[in-house]
Amino acid sequence: MASISTWFRYMAHKLEYSLTLSLKSHRREKLSDRELIQIIFKNLFHGKITYLHSDKGREMSPTMGAHENTLLIRKIPIANTRYLFIGDAVVLKDPNNSDKYLVRRLAAVEGFEMVSGNEKEEPFVLEKDQCWVIAENQELKAKEAYDSRTFGPVSTADIVGRAIYCLRTAVDHGPVRNSHTAMGQDSPILAVELDVDEMAKNHKAQ
Repeated sequence: MASISTWFRYMAHKLEYSLTLSLKSHRREKLSDRELIQIIFKNLFHGKITYLHSDKGREMSPTMGAHENTLLIRKIPIANTRYLFIGDAVVLKDPNNSDKYLVRRLAAVEGFEMVSGNEKEEPFVLEKDQCWVIAENQELKAKEAYDSRTFGPVSTADIVGRAIYCLRTAVDHGPVRNSHTAMGQDSPILAVELDVDEMAKNHKAQ
């Protein structure tokens, strides 16, 4: 059972998520004030800010197992540096197949200078709303990893969430190591929305 202070922190995150998402919809769809308020309250009191995602994770070993993993993902309302931090395990659309999603580490964001280990390749700076993501498994060669070393920079708009808990098997699971800031922000969400039994059931169904 989460403490009262944890619940307050959780509700603050939920309110911020609800307001940000609702205002985003308001700008896109030009909602009336009444519709906007209804969406805010619906997201705040009935919705969750996490969801379950399944992924096979050779590229993300040791965080993820080589076989099917069930991940708890924190939804990101707007993919920017307010919500995402270097080192986070992020979920993003596959740049070569928008129907699929990848889990990779966020390695750099706009403004970072990227320098290759290959002297023949010129350094370059990530442009606005671009980021660089990498696989975690250091045993994989760059060509095998399927990350930004293969497909280049990706749009931060393609990031939909951050992995905050991973269930590899029914007896092997735990929080995902992210940036210190992200883990601090995610702790009240884990305290309230994490349901390992539900994750295990979802894992069995895969």
